Amino acid sequence: MIWTTPADLHAQVQRLWDRGALLAELAGGTTLFPKRLRLKGPSSKQLVECFDDVRGWIDRIDREAKHYRVVRRSIKHRVLGSNSVPSEIWIDSMADALAWIGKRRAAERFSALLDLSRERQPQLLVWLEKRPLRALDLANEWPLLLDVISWLQSHPRPDIYLRQVDIPAVHSKFIENHRAVLAELFDLVLPQNKIDETARGVTGFCRRYGFRDKPLRLRFRLLDPDLALFPTGTDQDVTVTMETFARLDLPVKRVFITENEINFLAFPMISQGMVIFGSGYGFDGLKPAKWLQNCNIYYWGDIDTHGFAILDQLRVTFPATVSFLMDRETLLAHQLHWGAEEKQEQRDLPRLTTVEYEVYDDLCQNRLGDQLRLEQERIGFDWVAGALDMLCETL
Repeated sequence: MIWTTPADLHAQVQRLWDRGALLAELAGGTTLFPKRLRLKGPSSKQLVECFDDVRGWIDRIDREAKHYRVVRRSIKHRVLGSNSVPSEIWIDSMADALAWIGKRRAAERFSALLDLSRERQPQLLVWLEKRPLRALDLANEWPLLLDVISWLQSHPRPDIYLRQVDIPAVHSKFIENHRAVLAELFDLVLPQNKIDETARGVTGFCRRYGFRDKPLRLRFRLLDPDLALFPTGTDQDVTVTMETFARLDLPVKRVFITENEINFLAFPMISQGMVIFGSGYGFDGLKPAKWLQNCNIYYWGDIDTHGFAILDQLRVTFPATVSFLMDRETLLAHQLHWGAEEKQEQRDLPRLTTVEYEVYDDLCQNRLGDQLRLEQERIGFDWVAGALDMLCETL
């Protein structure tokens, strides 16, 4: 018989807790109690046909009625006479609900968070009502989170690194580890003009609230000994901040960008040349380097759908970028080194040339093989050197 059991009733109350509804009421949400629970009991026909089972079901409902109230209805039968059967189950109070599922102490901890927040940061009460279980998980850290919030209110957009925040018992790792929740809380308490709305997510945390972020860095090699930055006679493999790179204004004419470190390190020497170790889709940091606009820029990526997508993205910043070793001839010449691309890009890439798009479309449509790719490091080095010689002859 599919009749509601005391365990089913308990599960209904537990789901109220799991959804945060019980704690939300403590925070000032919608009043839940008295709360009627769902109850499916025997029909009049089942009462006659399964009388012993019905009587056992009633006994179990009554025996467990420590935290709920049973409302009955009377069923009259010409043979069995009048019988009182449970028809409604009610939880009359929050206290009964919490006691039944063993959450009384957890609710007391949450009430303490409410009291502390009401005293120190009342703007956060709306967040506590919305995210009560998350707040309960943070109960031990909550006083320190409030300390961080108070500090930033007193030092809006401080222009320092997180490591420099000086709050008793709070270290920079604490702030870094709680960036996600702090961002939600900062947004509730800080004036709108103290928040950079363009910076989002964990990676944009520092910029959003006015902290200094670790500077973006760029790694490059100068391929012409005559352009050496240091009089050391060694390979000029240099890493600088993006801000520094933007101000270098180096007398180079040919700039190659490659995604593979070994290709970057082994790239042949070329007059007035430079090779940059790329970073996937992240080319925004190159924008301030206006002097690059006067260079011939070449992109060397994998011959796969994502490689062409990165090329397309690079051309947002540098429209004249030319692809290097991302052609059909190179692909077909290295068939023994073909691999598989786990997840292909399928979107339109409007900044590819006609020839590039034909290769990209063949890859997308699997005309040459299933999810085919040729990783750039699998291209023979003699092939690379030959392509560079041909390129230099045309310039």
